[in-house]
Amino acid sequence: MAAITAGAQTREIKFTEFDLPNGLHVILHEDHSTPIVAVSVMYHVGSKDEAKDRRGFAHFFEHLLFEGSDNIGRGEFSKYVEKAGGVLNANTNGDRTYYYEVLPSNQVELGLWLESERMMHARVEAKGIETQREVVKEERRQRFENQPYGSILPEVLRRAYTEHPYQWPTIGFMEDLNAASEKDYQTFYKTFYVPNNAVLVLAGDIDAKKAPDLVKKYFAAIPKGGTIPRTKIVEPPMKGEVRDVVYDRIQLPAVVEAYRIPAYGTKDFYAVDMLNRLLSNGNSSRLVKNVKDAEQKAVYVGSFSLPFEQPGLAIAFAIANMGVSADTLEASMERQFALVRDTPVSAAELDKLKAQVETEFISANARMSGIAENLASAYTFLDGTKQVDTEIEQYLAVTAADLQRVAKQYFVPQNRVVLHYLPQSQKK
Repeated sequence: MAAITAGAQTREIKFTEFDLPNGLHVILHEDHSTPIVAVSVMYHVGSKDEAKDRRGFAHFFEHLLFEGSDNIGRGEFSKYVEKAGGVLNANTNGDRTYYYEVLPSNQVELGLWLESERMMHARVEAKGIETQREVVKEERRQRFENQPYGSILPEVLRRAYTEHPYQWPTIGFMEDLNAASEKDYQTFYKTFYVPNNAVLVLAGDIDAKKAPDLVKKYFAAIPKGGTIPRTKIVEPPMKGEVRDVVYDRIQLPAVVEAYRIPAYGTKDFYAVDMLNRLLSNGNSSRLVKNVKDAEQKAVYVGSFSLPFEQPGLAIAFAIANMGVSADTLEASMERQFALVRDTPVSAAELDKLKAQVETEFISANARMSGIAENLASAYTFLDGTKQVDTEIEQYLAVTAADLQRVAKQYFVPQNRVVLHYLPQSQKK
């Protein structure tokens, strides 16, 4: 076992890590400040690993694998955790699926048992599949179909990517889930839910010297899986701006601008992410201060980055004020994008941005669940677990010149998708 101390910019996170013979990577973080432990497993499988006619499998399994196992009754998974005084959850994106429990530290073996059952003995059978299909259908209705502007992400993705699997949303499409057979689901499980495609993290009130024996007790017997298939598709550069109109059940027009950005973990990603924050993140951001407050062209402005393992997107969107057209709103937004391309960011503004990022890192690492996820992500997507702390240095090293350079390279019209959302009543 290799003992490593991560260099800290904010708060040092000490950890040890090792591999089991079956390929499971294990990370241990010992912290006795509170009598709790986070038990988490990150599987390196997301929506980009799905077949074109089986979109939504990764997200579906996030739900399905709470159905129970050979040794856990249907619907009992959550009850074990709740009866022990703990909480649990899971989430999926384009690149990974993540499960965790936060438990009293004297229940660490319960967490290990539950996750080992999920990995080795999950119930992937017709009854659970049908139950979770209905759950996903309802989630899709609530988040996308019945939500004003809810289709923004699917509409952007299918235009921003023409070949890569990132072109479909993580939640997928019900026609694919309905068409899939029980064998299709079992094949997906046996392919991706294997120890050599996972990282297990124990973070909190544990004994890092004794924990390896507990991990081996529950996970050593799980067979190693086969070679994990990875997509070989490389999305070609955009050939120019993609522009379209979407008619929705809305009252106010909206403008969405999505720019292709570098892959998560690359040097330029951090500069682009900082730039996206500068433009749209918070009440003091430029789009909010100018487009919404000063010019009063919008009632709402927001943004988010999709930090994908392969090149992702930075998405900014604004909902127009009453009487403001989509064209006028877009022109107002574009003035702010042009400004960051043409004029360096001030030192004061950059310092404020960096302080915000540092605060976010400190906040995320103030909880055992946050530390566990950051350790798993660093191992899976960055240059080793040691980057759990040193990643902040990538943000803090960004200069005003970097921001202007990436603005000129990535935040340009020929590298974006622009959507105008209009009320259905305007459709001719």
